[in-house]
Amino acid sequence: MAVFKKEFGTFDISKITSEEIMDFLINVSEGQKQTTKKLKYSLLKALFNFIKDSVDLSLINPCESPILRKTFKVAKGQPWTILDRDVVDEIIFKTDNFRNRLMLELMARGGMRVGEVLKLKAKNVYDRKLFLSDPKSGRQVEIVSKIILRHANLATTQRYLGKVSDTEAIYWIENIYK
Repeated sequence: MAVFKKEFGTFDISKITSEEIMDFLINVSEGQKQTTKKLKYSLLKALFNFIKDSVDLSLINPCESPILRKTFKVAKGQPWTILDRDVVDEIIFKTDNFRNRLMLELMARGGMRVGEVLKLKAKNVYDRKLFLSDPKSGRQVEIVSKIILRHANLATTQRYLGKVSDTEAIYWIENIYK
């Protein structure tokens, strides 16, 4: 606003043209990202709308010109690339670190978020179910999953979620593929 005041402080607000606004915005936002340019344009447009609504209803907003709208429009983003299931499986199985592999499996196959996976503790595992005690949705969620039980010796589960008793491990291994 200080730059706008310095540039147009002595002007009659109703005499400012779209071309002057265009030159001002180009000079002020030179070398900046398109989203920053759009923000500056939007703020200036809001200022003129405020002046129009509160001071002079006959004021024509110079920011309403089609050329300004088009120049400072933010381009639509690229759509996300969705990986095939085979590619995801390959990424998971080529991961050597047990922790990272378990995290990837829980996220890809269980639909869990990174934060939810990182908050998991041994107490969240019961039978073949994971209970998310504080999920983003706000209510307790139960995930029935074989992901956490994928390894026959449960080494990954034991290492990252806590020790599992031998009896419980044998029960899981016997019932995993039923």
